[in-house]
Amino acid sequence: MSINRRRLMALCRKETLQIVRDPSSILIAFIMPVVLLVVMGYAINLDVDHLRLGIWRTDGGAPAIRLEQALRGSNALEVQDGPSKEVLLGSLARGEIRGLLVIDEGFSRAMAGQGGSTPRVLLLTDGSEPNTANFVTNYVQGIWQGWLVREGVSLPVAVESRAWFNPALVSRNFLVPGSIAVVMTIIGALLTSLVVAREWERGTMEALLATPVTKTELLLSKLLPYYGLGIAAMLICLLFSVAVMGVPWRGSLIALFVLTTLFLGSALGLGLFLSTVMRSQFNAAQAALTAAFLPAMMLSGFVFEIASMPPLLRAITHLIPARYFASSLQTLYQAGNVLSILLVNGVCLLLLAAFWLALTARKTRRTLE
Repeated sequence: MSINRRRLMALCRKETLQIVRDPSSILIAFIMPVVLLVVMGYAINLDVDHLRLGIWRTDGGAPAIRLEQALRGSNALEVQDGPSKEVLLGSLARGEIRGLLVIDEGFSRAMAGQGGSTPRVLLLTDGSEPNTANFVTNYVQGIWQGWLVREGVSLPVAVESRAWFNPALVSRNFLVPGSIAVVMTIIGALLTSLVVAREWERGTMEALLATPVTKTELLLSKLLPYYGLGIAAMLICLLFSVAVMGVPWRGSLIALFVLTTLFLGSALGLGLFLSTVMRSQFNAAQAALTAAFLPAMMLSGFVFEIASMPPLLRAITHLIPARYFASSLQTLYQAGNVLSILLVNGVCLLLLAAFWLALTARKTRRTLE
């Protein structure tokens, strides 16, 4: 179907003026990204430090004292004493400490090779919080192995680990790009969930349908101005995450622009579909938040590992655009231009964008019914 360029430009100008005069659109596009990024970027944090660890030591030998000093010197642990072992066990039961390390008599003699026994310590953790218990165990084991090396105790295998792409293992470098995908999902769906419904509520849709405007021109005039707002919101997220939050950027801006364009096609298409079907701003906004935020948050894989989900949910995640956009952003931020990942995600985003835009076009009619 042919498109009248002059008519399309006039409709886009009308929609742009509506955006400028409507504070909610400016709030959604420019203020909401920063607020949501701050909340999600700082509130969601998988880094665990200053874990409270109790120590009960009954061995007064030099090796036992040096082991305790090694634990106290760690930045990851906050070592606490107690008047008795029973008091420390009570603190562990109340959640005041997350673990208790017991160094009994005979530890120093075993370290010196006396008695024929193996040096042992007992670590008790709070299993009611499995993730925290695993952190405590891993930290203590790491300190224990490092201390054995310094003590000159030979180990069967020496493991040297190095983390690529995120050497400091800062979870924010992984979570912030995923948060941007969720933020852009909310913004993209909200921006267009109101446009058609607003026309119906204000009675201006009848006037539009009385003009020679085609269905394609009508849809493009609703998408193009909000696409520009979506790109501006993405740039704000990029600048804020790098300049303020200190997340490293290693990718290409061209790749970011292309992937953001494909993603906005699906996000804006979803919002426009809901606005076309419901014809009520309140209902469309509520549906957009539900259909955009919850799947992007729970099923995109930026917080919860997709591989650990049940098979049915893993299959559903393939229909969530935020899954591919979050993976692309995490790749661009941390690893750079890994084409094997970006191309696959780009193709999936293109297919999802085509689906939502085609569905919206099918539901859009030039009638009042």
